[in-house]
Parts: sequence; C-alpha cells; structure tokens
Amino acid sequence: MSVDFLSFDLPGSVMRGIKAAGFTACTPIQEEVLPIALRGRDVAGQAQTGTGKTAAFLVSIFTRLLREPDRRTKGLVGPRALVVAPTRELAVQIHQDAVLLGQATGLDMQVVYGGVDYHKQREILRRGVDVLIATPGRLIDYFQQGVFALKTVEILVIDEADRMFDMGFIKDIRYLVRQLPPAERRQSFLFSATLAPRVLELAYECMNNPTMISVAPEQVTAEGVEEVLYHVTREEKFPLLLGLLAQEKGKRILMFANMKHEAERLAERLVRVGYHARAITGDVDQRKRLKIMQAFKQGGLHILVATDVASRGLHIEAVSHVINYDLPQDAEDYVHRIGRTARAGASGKAISLADEQYVLSLEAIEEFIGHKIPVEWAADGLFVKPAAVARSRPDRRPESVRPPPGGAERQQALPVTARPSVGTHTGSIGRTLDLISSRSDSRRRGMATREEHFGTGLTLYGQNKHEEAIAELRKALEMDPSFGDAHLAMGHALHKLKRLPEAAEAIKKAIEVNPQDPMYHTSLSTVYRDMGRIPDAEEEMAISFQLQRG
Repeated sequence: MSVDFLSFDLPGSVMRGIKAAGFTACTPIQEEVLPIALRGRDVAGQAQTGTGKTAAFLVSIFTRLLREPDRRTKGLVGPRALVVAPTRELAVQIHQDAVLLGQATGLDMQVVYGGVDYHKQREILRRGVDVLIATPGRLIDYFQQGVFALKTVEILVIDEADRMFDMGFIKDIRYLVRQLPPAERRQSFLFSATLAPRVLELAYECMNNPTMISVAPEQVTAEGVEEVLYHVTREEKFPLLLGLLAQEKGKRILMFANMKHEAERLAERLVRVGYHARAITGDVDQRKRLKIMQAFKQGGLHILVATDVASRGLHIEAVSHVINYDLPQDAEDYVHRIGRTARAGASGKAISLADEQYVLSLEAIEEFIGHKIPVEWAADGLFVKPAAVARSRPDRRPESVRPPPGGAERQQALPVTARPSVGTHTGSIGRTLDLISSRSDSRRRGMATREEHFGTGLTLYGQNKHEEAIAELRKALEMDPSFGDAHLAMGHALHKLKRLPEAAEAIKKAIEVNPQDPMYHTSLSTVYRDMGRIPDAEEEMAISFQLQRG
C-alpha cells in the first residue's frame, strides 16, 4: 500500500504545492527517499525517469530550506541549493517542477543553461537565488567570472549521474564539488538510472556516507511499457514505419535516431508524407528547441524525432509511443528511451526497428534489460511507401511546427510488394540476416562478393560461431580493407572470444576508415571498459556523444 504525503511532517507551504501538482500517494522512489532525506541524510538513488525522483529531491530541498535558518554571509551571493543536470531539457523540466511544487514557499528558483539569455541569466544570479538548477558548462562559466559563490550551498543534487559520465561532464562535476562546502557540511543527493561502479565511486567521493536506494532493480525497463521489435532491412525501414504509424494511430509519438543527420532527414520525410513532425538535435537553436518542445507537449506537434543527446532531458506526459527507428548503440540508452512512455504508472508502447546496420546492439540490449524483446514479423500490408504524386491541404499548425513553405502534402500510401515470411526469434544478428537473405534470387545475385562474405560473417556471429565469423569477415576485408562495418563486426566477434586487445585493434581500424561514426567509438568504449582502461573508455564515449550532438 502506497504511503501518503500527509504521513510526512512537511511544511504547509510544501503540502500546498504537492496538492497543486495533483500528488497524493508517494511513488516507490519517493517512499524510499523522503524518510531518509528529511532526517538530513545523503541519498544515492537508482531510479528511472518518470518514477517521481524529481519531486522526491525537490520536496526534501524545500523542507530543509524552510526549516533551517539562512546562514549565508551578508554580501555573499550564492544559492542555498544547487541542482546539476546534464541537458538543457532536463534542467528546464526540473525548474518547471520546482516552480509548481514550490509555488507557495516564497523561495527564489532559477535555471541557467547554455544557448540563450547569457547576460539576463548572469544578472539574475548576481541578484541572488535560493535554488539554482543548471547545466555544468554555463554554471562553471558564471562561477569562474565571480558572478556567484558556491560556498553557500547547503544542498547538492546531481541528477542523471550516469549521463554526466556519458556526455563527458564528469570532470566538470568534480570541479564543482571541490568548490562546495565539505560533504559533512551539506546534504547531497545523487540519482542515476544505473548505479554502475563509476557512479558509486562518484557517490562516495562527493557525499557523506550516502544511503543507497534502488527501486525495482530486478526490472530495468519501466512497468507498463509494451515492447515489440521488428527485424527489417534498412531500405524497407521507412515503409515499415509508415505502416506502423497508420496501424498504431498514436496520439503523441517520440522517435529516436542515432545520428543528427538521420533524425533531421527522418523528420523531413515524415513531413513530406503529411505528418506533423520535427527534429530536435544538438545544434537546434535553444529558443526554437523550446518552442518545438512546447508544441509537442501541448499537442500541436504529433511526432518528435530526437537523438540520444535529448533522450534523458525529455519530460513529457502522455507519450503514447516511443519508436526506436535506430536501435541505440548503448544498452542503457534503450532503457532511457523507452522510459519516455508509461511514465508514473501510465501505459505505453515501445517499438524498435532492427536493421543490418544496428542489429549488433541487440544482444547487449537484451542482456542488459534481462529479457528478450518480443519479436513480431511484419505482414506484407504493413509495408507502405509514399506515392510520387502529392496533394496540397490547408495547414493550421503552429508556426514552430510547420513544414517548409508550400505546406505539407499527404501522399497516398501504397503497399510494398512480395515480402516473404520469416521464421522465429532465434539469434540477434541471425534474425536480421535471415530477413536479408530471404530476399529474391535476383536481389541476391546483385550483391557484391564483399557483401556476401560480410553477410555470412554476421549470420555466423548470430549463431555464436565466432571463429567462423572472423574467417568470413577477413575475406571481406581482404577484398576491401576500407570496409568499416566489417572491421567493427570483427571487433565484436573478437570481443565475444575475450580477445580484447585484438578486438580493440579491429575497432580502431573501423574508426580509421570512418572517424565520424559514433557507433564505432561506442563499441571501442565497451571493449576498453572490459580491458579495465576506464579513462580511455570514457574518452571514446564522450567522442561518441559529441558526434551525435553534431
């Protein structure tokens, strides 16, 4: 039975904010965190997005600030509480939640992040705030200018700590922690989707004997999410997507692509066939970004396409579907992506499309989440393609979500013909290669010998015949030493055989061929981590995220 907020001794002004937000019973993470936090103890919590962790630390912050006297030295400007988030979207959402929950507290709450209002934000900080929510870069920029002090901080919150590592912010976090009062003179919170060793190390490094809390660790993915996976060739992925959109009729759909240019291209293609779609990537102007997000939240935008850079920062209620147009390259990103739906006890659906380019990630994803993703095989009628002729129609969408001049044209969807049936769910790589190899004889005759060896190698990999897979991949590389994906697959096979130095060398050759592919850097990071080369692993992961941000 859930614990009611009334069971805690909370200030009246905090309870009024909780009531205004429509909260009554605590979520599991709130039920675990609040009794400890309200006693002044440090908390390191493992919790997915959408579990209510933000409210847990905000209620704790407000209660402490209202009940403890303000000890800031006169003339010293600085926040009493500091919340650090890895992305602009997450910082903005935490601030919105803080304003809602703390509306009756009288506390001054502000948010600072890069991309907008540089001078305005600096002047706000000069005047002084009680609760500061910020991204690391902008925060350090202002601090080093002497705009505010950090010795005033009584409460520190590090949110999405694992993402701080992934995005290369960990040095910034450690720098900020060194500027704060000692751990025993402040209360600290750390939240992360996973309590990996590197996150635990950070917790013990910057906290005072924290209590570890893990909510439902046996279930990595969020409850209420219906997962389904389709194996498909890359060239038929968009036709399958159109069929799924028509079949599912989702009201608010969030899609993920691995690369910035792919997200932008996907949004453009959806607009051309008449869907209300926009993409948010790392180089979108911040004002435009917030405008797009607002349209999506309010229902003026049907489909939002994002890269993983934004996947942790999005906090949107009533997302009916998450579609992984590209399987993520990092297993943890799968959890963060599908956590965008089925938030706070609601239900939702997560659809993943596995093609020959990204299916290598599937095995690691299923191992990480602890279960096989249910597979469905698409019937012929589910593959549709836009007709060449389009017809115009009026467009009354908000300006921020309109397609390019000329209006959106919905194009008639036509079925893609002659698609063979495929067998059951057997092996990660084999399933996709079975689908590819089941194409017509004429298409198989059109494949180059290099691709035949590569395809055979992937099939053998999926059957756990790693030595045989390596032999086939070597044949492909003998024909074309610049075949980056073959070097990558070779690295994965060597990794499976625990031949880690050779695996690292193979993947480094893939990177030499195409240094701009983030998947290659992510794979090398995984191998380095298993070799114990943690700094190198973190560097490669940071490069991967930087490439995805564009």
